[in-house]
Amino acid sequence: MRPAEVGRPREGVPMSSDESGIPSSVTAPRPTPVSAPPAGRPGTASPSAALIVSLLGFTVITIDVSAVNIALPAIRSSLHGGMAGLQWVVDAYTLMFAALMLSAGALADRAGARRAYTVGVALFTLASLGCALAPGIGWLVGARIAQGGAASVVMPASLALIRQAYEDPARRARAIALWTVGGSIALAAGPVLGGLLTETAGWRAVFLLNLPVGAVVLVLLTRTAPSPRRPRPLDPAGQVTAVLTLAGLTFAVIEGGHAGWSSPAVPGALAVAAAAGLGFVVAERRHPAPMAPLGMFRQRGVSLPLVIGFAANAGFYGVVFLLGLYYQQLRGMSGTAAGLMFVPLAAVITASNLLSPRLAERLGRRPVILVGEVVLAAAMFALLPLDGGTPLWEVALLLVPMGVGGALAMPALTALLMDAVPAHQAGTASGLFNAVRQTGGALSVAVFGALVADGGEGFALPGLRTSLLVAGSALCATTLLTGWAFARERRPAAG
Repeated sequence: MRPAEVGRPREGVPMSSDESGIPSSVTAPRPTPVSAPPAGRPGTASPSAALIVSLLGFTVITIDVSAVNIALPAIRSSLHGGMAGLQWVVDAYTLMFAALMLSAGALADRAGARRAYTVGVALFTLASLGCALAPGIGWLVGARIAQGGAASVVMPASLALIRQAYEDPARRARAIALWTVGGSIALAAGPVLGGLLTETAGWRAVFLLNLPVGAVVLVLLTRTAPSPRRPRPLDPAGQVTAVLTLAGLTFAVIEGGHAGWSSPAVPGALAVAAAAGLGFVVAERRHPAPMAPLGMFRQRGVSLPLVIGFAANAGFYGVVFLLGLYYQQLRGMSGTAAGLMFVPLAAVITASNLLSPRLAERLGRRPVILVGEVVLAAAMFALLPLDGGTPLWEVALLLVPMGVGGALAMPALTALLMDAVPAHQAGTASGLFNAVRQTGGALSVAVFGALVADGGEGFALPGLRTSLLVAGSALCATTLLTGWAFARERRPAAG
């Protein structure tokens, strides 16, 4: 059997979504030479089992993010952590997921998709147990780091398992579509499930739920076909410096917002981030097969999607983080009620996710991207009037543009990115794109959390409005940049 790596998307191929719920691309496979897979037991390999385990893994890492957002106030009360601690509970997961995503695909290729998926799910399950047993906020943050690292392995390996199990393109497309819908359903179920579990069994149950799911996945993996392995060089120096850069920058933002920018830890963290960033550039220049080829950043077709993806995820992640606190700390809602407030948003994202490829076929990708950016930017400003007395139906309604804008823009943007790179770099570009998007989300949680804390540990409404202004302004700037770049592309053709 000749498996394939993630490659260039085609029009009409379903798009996937990451744990933010904003869709990203599922790209078409490209055949490559591989080593022969180990012999499996006849009659035990099941495509359905591969789809189920892939769907379960993707769903559980998605639920874990949205469910934890709703559990944050309970975690704070139980472990006596401040706003900075809550930010790290979210960002520890997101940062490791983003940084390790750059090389997780290569690791899955070297080890084989099934083996990598087994290790990723097992580690994620153990890390979830560590989260549930956390005696303090520091322990919980450490376990969340392990969760994020494991999730970065699960994500690419899950798609590889589907590709391996379904050789027929039509059946594979249907399987990927189910995988995609699973992510949207998980986004909707996560807040509700998090609220229910937190109220009925405590916040630790949010993590304990992952244990039986992980056990089921590991059992079902024995029914899937063994995966071939393919030689892919790793980039340890680039990986380590990427983690240090993101961690240093995030620490500086969180610490500066809570302890003050004159705190000695802030310039120290910024120095670490700067030195590690320089080390990353040097490592990528010298490595024969860098995980993030620097030449990509000089291509407008790559750099523009990276900027847009960063800004879009920053707005989306930041608002979801803030609203989870707004509902419970400012409005006094229960965890379950707060979770239910996100269901309309998830439904809109799912519908827009399905609509975006059709609109791109009729209108072209560039108009769809621009419209999505405009709507997403407008959504940030539309939320500015929120206060403690805003009717809840109005809050839910104001979230609709945010879901529409992000879900319209991201599939078309990802497809545009894939068109800008050669087929053999499509997997690298896709991993880089999703890593940058996750980084935007992590930094927005760091910045917005510091703003709403406003020097204390409560929830400051002026900080919410400042955060929305920052997100909206950044999205307006990227929209103008996008329009300018697209206009420049049309000029030569007109001449």
